[in-house]
Amino acid sequence: MTTILLVDDHDDIREMMAQHLRKRGYAVVTASNGLEAVLATAQAAPSLILMDVNMPELDGIEATMQIRAAEVEKRIPVIALTAHALPDDETRAIAAGCDAFHSKPVDFKRLFSQISELLGEKAVNSEGVPS
Repeated sequence: MTTILLVDDHDDIREMMAQHLRKRGYAVVTASNGLEAVLATAQAAPSLILMDVNMPELDGIEATMQIRAAEVEKRIPVIALTAHALPDDETRAIAAGCDAFHSKPVDFKRLFSQISELLGEKAVNSEGVPS
């Protein structure tokens, strides 16, 4: 089963997104800040990371840079998520090592398309059937 690390400092957003991911058949590991994300990446070895950009303690940009510095054998795809997208957020996220960018509120159809593309999965329709 494909494991996704979901990082967001808001409990309600994290739980709602985790439910959507689990319905699509993904195993979900969660973290509530960047420090937890760095540790969870080392422990859970996720296939993909959904990283909130704006978080306390360690933001998603810095967490992504630390994850990139630590992972020498395997590059885990990272999708940056942000509710308060500033003009340079996407540029900063990509420069830090994120592979894609997604503004909140989450468009799940688009997000699942991004996940499938980054994981090299076949496109699936809303029922989860390859198309």
